[in-house]
Amino acid sequence: MTKRHTPYHSLANARIIPGLLFLLMPFMACKNDPKDITALTRKELHQVDKAEDVTLIYSEKGKVKARIFAKEYISNDIAKPPYMDMKSGIRAEVYNDSMKIESTLTANYARYYEKQGNFLIRDNIVVVNKKGETLNTEELVWNQSIQKFFTEKAVKITTPTLVMYGDGLEANQDFSWYRILNQKGTMLVDKAEVPH
Repeated sequence: MTKRHTPYHSLANARIIPGLLFLLMPFMACKNDPKDITALTRKELHQVDKAEDVTLIYSEKGKVKARIFAKEYISNDIAKPPYMDMKSGIRAEVYNDSMKIESTLTANYARYYEKQGNFLIRDNIVVVNKKGETLNTEELVWNQSIQKFFTEKAVKITTPTLVMYGDGLEANQDFSWYRILNQKGTMLVDKAEVPH
């Protein structure tokens, strides 16, 4: 007489193996490439702040000296050096101590380096002072510590009676004083003929 084997042993294995696989599953998870992890957790992704329709206020000793209106604001704190970009156009107003506007500036682009206190302003720059004088240029640098504008690019200054051209300029913060570094020409104009 032959002995019959009960299928208990194979039945037990059939139940235990899936259970073990379920318990071991976390340890058998997919292996991640360290490069992929680094790409997902790069500091740059977490250190860039973006905003729209931002107003920046510059003050000294509790008095507002200027306000800058930016359509798009991007701050990158981990860049070397850190900066703030205003890519979609800016408008700046410079005030006197009575909060009256001394000059306005518009441009298509600006970048501010906070640690150095420098603004790099570019593309279609127009500065108008309270005397009605207008500066047109493609690049300006504003230095916060000495409160002056500089450029080495071509400039055009239009006053009620003159149009002046040159390369390079320095001017004070409210554009009430300026000097063309390499003047190339001056034209006398009739006040009625000056374009607005």
